[in-house]
Amino acid sequence: MQQNKSPFARIFIFIVTLAISALVLLRYGERWLRSLLLYLSTATWARQIATDFPPAWQVASRFIAGKTSQDAIQAAQQINQSGMSATLNYLGESVDTPEDAAVAREAILHLMQHIQQYGVNATVSVKPTQLGLHIGPHIIRENLQQLLTAAEKYDTRIRIDMEDSSVTDTTLDLYRNLRDEDGFGHRIGIVLQAYLYRTEADVAALIQEGAWVRLCKGAYKEPNELAFPEKADTDANFLKLAKQMLSEEARAHGMYPCFATHDEALIRAIIQFARQTQIDKDAFEFQMLYGIRRDLQQEISTEGYRLRIYIPYGTAWYPYFMRRLAERPANLWFFLNNLLRSDAA
Repeated sequence: MQQNKSPFARIFIFIVTLAISALVLLRYGERWLRSLLLYLSTATWARQIATDFPPAWQVASRFIAGKTSQDAIQAAQQINQSGMSATLNYLGESVDTPEDAAVAREAILHLMQHIQQYGVNATVSVKPTQLGLHIGPHIIRENLQQLLTAAEKYDTRIRIDMEDSSVTDTTLDLYRNLRDEDGFGHRIGIVLQAYLYRTEADVAALIQEGAWVRLCKGAYKEPNELAFPEKADTDANFLKLAKQMLSEEARAHGMYPCFATHDEALIRAIIQFARQTQIDKDAFEFQMLYGIRRDLQQEISTEGYRLRIYIPYGTAWYPYFMRRLAERPANLWFFLNNLLRSDAA
């Protein structure tokens, strides 16, 4: 995009692009829409426009607690008052320098200090590329060692989020090295993505290791040779993997599974399986994103199931937000509707 375009022109182009996304949904369906929005999530020109456009942040703030750790703590306190726990995520990814990775590390250390200071029931989630995964193995490992040492001091836990498939093996190796070689054990957890074909084998291995695992569907654009291209296939695999993670073998090895989804049909199927196999409600938990399906969040919590809310915060909100739009078409309609209202005001 040319830099000499006026702010109004750039904003207009961004809004038109989102409107085209809505038309793509109507004409070609969710698969094409997802591809377009995932492209926008990595487009530098779109990120610059959105982050310079105040109404975009006003709408995005439905899904993001705020820009400071204090905002995240306040959101977590409200979640705790509703009977739910939280995991807090300082937004950011794909840093290029050790200095930027150190800035992220220090922000997360500050966050953990606040978690203890305010007595919040929360863990911490981190993106490995935010802490230097692409810079070098020693950078990311040293940063996570510092964070996990602080997690022991502040009595919380850290989960490594999973990013795109190019870093899956590296992320799993890092997790195992920190857990076993460095001795952090269940102070650290990992995430697996149901849309990847490989995840069934990864689940089987982590069951034997008694791991602390979050299972999600997956929010990155992946080639068909690596991931299920159809939502129905991903959903079916999610339920299959969830049952594996709740199996007698998994429980015997000490696995603690967390199921991250807003799909009510999947949640109900997991609950039904747990009831049929007489699995205690405390043996697993559901996880949902801040600001999405609040009605369902409260319903699941009221029924006595453990529920953890993923609360992101920070100024690097754009990629996260666009992936949320890609996941649910209803989020796109919400965004466009509120953008138009903001523009009219």
